[in-house]
Amino acid sequence: MSSSSSSRHLEPTRASSIPGYPRIGRRRELKRALERYWHGDDTRSELLAVGRRIRDTTWHDLHDAGLTQLPGNTFSFYDHVLDDALLFGAIPARFRDLIDGLAPVDTVFALARGRADVPPLELVALQGTGYHYRQPEVSADIALGLRPDELLAEIGHARELGYEIRPVVTGPVSLLLLSKAEPGAAVGFEPLDVLDRLLEQYEALLGVLAGAGVTCVQFDEPCMTMERTDVEIDRLRRAYDRLAAVLTRPRILVTGAYGDLGDALPALASTDVEAIGLDLVRGRRSTAELAAIPGLRDKRLYAGVVDGQNVWRTDKFATLDYLRELKTVFTDLVVTASCTLLHVPYDVRAESELPAELADSLAFADQKVAEVVSLAAALEDGPTPRWRPLPVLPSARREDVRARTAGVDDDDKARLPYAERAARQAQRLQLPTLPTATLGSFPQTVQIRRARRDLAEGRIDFERYREYLREEVASVIRLQEDIGLDVLVHGEVERNDMVQYFAELLDGFAATRNGWVQSYGSRCVRPPVLYGDVARPAPMTVEWTGYAQSLTERPVKGVLTGPVTMLARSFCRTDLALPEVATQLALVIRDEVADLEAAGTAIIQVDEPAIRELLPRRGADRRAYLDWAVGTFRLATAGAKPETQIHTHLSYSSLRVMTEAIEELDADVTNIVATRSIDWVLDALQDHTLTRQVAPGVYESRSGFVPDIDLLHERLLEGVAAVGLERLWAVPDGGLKSRYTWQLEPSLRNLVAAARRIRRAVARDARGSNRITDTSPAPDVRGIGS
Repeated sequence: MSSSSSSRHLEPTRASSIPGYPRIGRRRELKRALERYWHGDDTRSELLAVGRRIRDTTWHDLHDAGLTQLPGNTFSFYDHVLDDALLFGAIPARFRDLIDGLAPVDTVFALARGRADVPPLELVALQGTGYHYRQPEVSADIALGLRPDELLAEIGHARELGYEIRPVVTGPVSLLLLSKAEPGAAVGFEPLDVLDRLLEQYEALLGVLAGAGVTCVQFDEPCMTMERTDVEIDRLRRAYDRLAAVLTRPRILVTGAYGDLGDALPALASTDVEAIGLDLVRGRRSTAELAAIPGLRDKRLYAGVVDGQNVWRTDKFATLDYLRELKTVFTDLVVTASCTLLHVPYDVRAESELPAELADSLAFADQKVAEVVSLAAALEDGPTPRWRPLPVLPSARREDVRARTAGVDDDDKARLPYAERAARQAQRLQLPTLPTATLGSFPQTVQIRRARRDLAEGRIDFERYREYLREEVASVIRLQEDIGLDVLVHGEVERNDMVQYFAELLDGFAATRNGWVQSYGSRCVRPPVLYGDVARPAPMTVEWTGYAQSLTERPVKGVLTGPVTMLARSFCRTDLALPEVATQLALVIRDEVADLEAAGTAIIQVDEPAIRELLPRRGADRRAYLDWAVGTFRLATAGAKPETQIHTHLSYSSLRVMTEAIEELDADVTNIVATRSIDWVLDALQDHTLTRQVAPGVYESRSGFVPDIDLLHERLLEGVAAVGLERLWAVPDGGLKSRYTWQLEPSLRNLVAAARRIRRAVARDARGSNRITDTSPAPDVRGIGS
C-alpha cells in the first residue's frame, strides 16, 4: 500500500487495539507442550499444533472482545526478540553449523537453550520488566538476510480465519540496542554500527508485507524510552526517514513502551511514518505538551492509557476525560494499552480464592482488553450505565507497621566497617581461598512437585509433605558434599518461587492460583498482589536452613529474597510511595535475618536480582531511586552481627551508577550474573569501584551448556588477575532450579576442580603470593569435559 496521506485514515471510529497479549496459554498449555517436546515425549507437529491453537484462540477472543485492530506475530515458542533477530538472519557464527537443516522452531531452541558444548544466547531482563529475553549477538561481518516465510504463513492463516492482523516486529534501532557484540568482535564495535545493513532487511520486509496485502506494520522501539544519546536519537530519525521513503509499503506504526519517549518523540514525529504509539501511563504527557510537538498532530496517535504492567483496574472516568482532551487535538486516535499485555495474567475471573473486594479491584489481560474497548466506545457514545467508580480496597493499614517504618533512621542502616567485619568472618568461617558455592536453588524434582500438588489437593497432610521436603534437603546436602563445595545451601526445595514463597507467608500480600506470567521460555511465575501493609507473622526460613545445617559440618547459607526484588516482582499497590513499601519489606527481612542468626546461621544471602529492573529509564530520577533502594537493602541487613557474612545476588549492569550502588549496598560478598558480560565486572574491580568480596558467575545456570574445567579455570583466572585470590568466589551465575541433576552435577564438579587447580598453583608458588606461576592441573584433578 502506498504511504500517501490518503491511506492514513482508513480505520473506523471507536478504534481500539493492544500492542500484544499473553501467549503461554490460559492453562500454561505452551509450557507443558515445550517441556514434553524437549524431553522427547511429543513430536514437533504436536508442539506446533499447541502453538497454533493458542494463537488462533487469541485472535478469536480479541476479535470477539471488540478490538478493531488485531496484533499479529506476537506469539512465540520461546522469545519474540529472538524471533525478530532470526527474521532478519542475525545468527551468531557459533550456531551456524549447529542449526544447519533444523526446522525453524528448533533453530529458535538451539540459540535459546544451547547444547552441552555450545552456550546459548545470554538471558537478560527486558527493559525493567520481569520478562527475560535471549540477547541477540551481532558482529561487523554478520550475514543478515530476511527470512519471512513463518511470518507470511501466519498472515495467510489469519486471513483464512477471517482476521486481518497488524504484524508486530521489534524496531531496527531497539533490536540492535537490545543486542550485544558477538564474542570476538573487533574492539570498539557496537551493534548499532550495522544499522544501515539491517535497514536493508527492514526495507525488504516492508515490500514483502505490502505484497502480502498487509495494511499496517507495528515497529516497537522500547529502548527509546530510556536515556539515549543525541547520536542514537538521530539514528532513529534517519532510520524511519529511510523506511518511510519505501515506495510500496504498509502504514508504519512506531511504539515506545515502558515510559516516555522523551526527545525521541519529536524525532519520530518529524518523519513520514503514519502512526506513533505512546505509553501514557508511565510516560503521561498533557495534551498541550503533545500538541506542541511539530508533526505529531498529523499522525494517528495510539494512546496507551490502560496499564499493561500492573493489575489494578483503570479509573475509566478520569481516563475518558483525558482521552476526550486528546481527541480535541488528535482527531485520529486509537485507544490501546501502554505496552504488551504479556506482563499480566489472562483473566481475574479464574481467581475464585481471592477476597471479593480485592478481585473487584483487579484487571488482568482480558479485563484490560475490555477496558480498552469500552473507553474507545465511550469516546463516541459516552460511558455506559455499567461503568462504576473504582472500589475501595478493604482496609489493609497496620498502625504498628506504619509506626515502625516511621521510626527508621540512618543508624539502622549501618554496620561496622567492612575491614573489621571481614576479619571476624574469616576467623569464624575458616573457608579456603577461592571458596566454591551455589546461589541457592536446586532442581525441583518430580517427587517434590507431585507432593506439593498432592498437599494442595488434600491427598496428603502437611506432616507427610514435610517428610518429603526433609528427604530432599538431605539429598541436596549429600550431593553438595560429594561434589566438594565449600559453602552449601539447602536447595530451596520448599519454595515454589523466590518471591511467591515469601509473599504467601506475609500479611499484605495475596497469591493467585492461576495468575501465571511468562518469565522466559517455558518458565512461568505467579507474581503476588501486594495490596496492604506488610508484616511477618512467623519465621519463614529458619526451619529448613537449620535442618540442612544439622546434616553437615560445612556452613549452610540462609537465602532470602530482598525487599526491592519482592516489590519489583509483585503487582504492587499504587496508593503508597514505593520507598515506604520497600521499607516495610526491609523490616520483615531484617527480622528474618535476626532469627537465622539466632539459630546459628553464619552466612545469609539476601538476593536482589531485580534492583536493576526498577532503575528509572532516565538519569535525572536514578539517584533518588538508588538512594532508597540501597537504603532498604542496608536496613534489611545492617542488623546482622559483624561475624555474620552477608551475601547478595544481583543481575549484571555495566552502568557506572549501578556499580557504585553495588558498592554502597555494603554486602560482604556480591554474587553477580555476569557469565558472558564479565568484562564490566573486572573493570569495576580493577578501578576499585567494587572493594569487597565478589563472585562474578562463571557459567550460566539457566542453560544446558556444561562448561569444562579449562573454560572455568580461564574465567576464574581473569578474576584473580583483577582482584587477587583473597576477594574472589567461584559460583555459577544464578540458581539451579531450572536444571536437571545430570546437567548441574558435572558443571559443579568442574567448577570445584578449576578452583582447586588454582589453589594448587598458588600453593606451589615459593613466595606464597597470589601470583599464579604454575597453572597446570595436578595429576589427580578429574572433571567432566576436562
